[in-house]
Amino acid sequence: MIKIINLSKTYNNGVKALSGISLHIEKGEFVFIVGPSGAGKSTFVKVLLLEEEPTDGKIIIANQNITNLHRRQVPYLRRKMGVVFQDFRLLPNKTVYENVGFSMEIVGSTPREIRRRVPTVLSMVGLSKRANMYPDELSGGEMQRVSVARAVINNPPILIADEPTGNLDPENSWEIMKLLNYINRRGTTVIMATHANDIVDTMKKRVIALENGGIARDEIRGCYGYED
Repeated sequence: MIKIINLSKTYNNGVKALSGISLHIEKGEFVFIVGPSGAGKSTFVKVLLLEEEPTDGKIIIANQNITNLHRRQVPYLRRKMGVVFQDFRLLPNKTVYENVGFSMEIVGSTPREIRRRVPTVLSMVGLSKRANMYPDELSGGEMQRVSVARAVINNPPILIADEPTGNLDPENSWEIMKLLNYINRRGTTVIMATHANDIVDTMKKRVIALENGGIARDEIRGCYGYED
């Protein structure tokens, strides 16, 4: 599914954020990316999403080398990836239904397809009764559930979650993790960058630990392993 070969990223100011990362993520895996602040987690996510261009190395997704994609091709690549951010990034002037449906609009779905699909996904994340509400009328946990719905509405094979529980209390954090685990069990590959040691230690998924831009550990049923 995802093969990363000798991936490095050095910024213009000389800071080396990633250094010689090589790994393989199989279809359907759930992988935590962990590490102390400054370890390279955020850069790793940005490079995967092609928000940042790597300095060296290759990223191969579904047998396609995405490293040198033309900028016009990047939106098509991102259709294969759902993304959940720490700060939700919802459109404030659109309802819950419209926020989720907008992700279908931009890939060319018909209004009929949107009307059929959005209620199903809102039901999956437990937000059927919030469909006509706006983001500022929702709790943090509800906003993140909208983000998850938006990320999976187009059935992407890969879901990337960047600190998705970072702004949530423990109860809502676990609700989001239950959702991500459910989505993973349905076959979606989930890659989650996190500082949430309790979540990582409890879920016992594959853990890739970064330190100083390189891989320090790669464990099948790993633990967080850092003091916060």
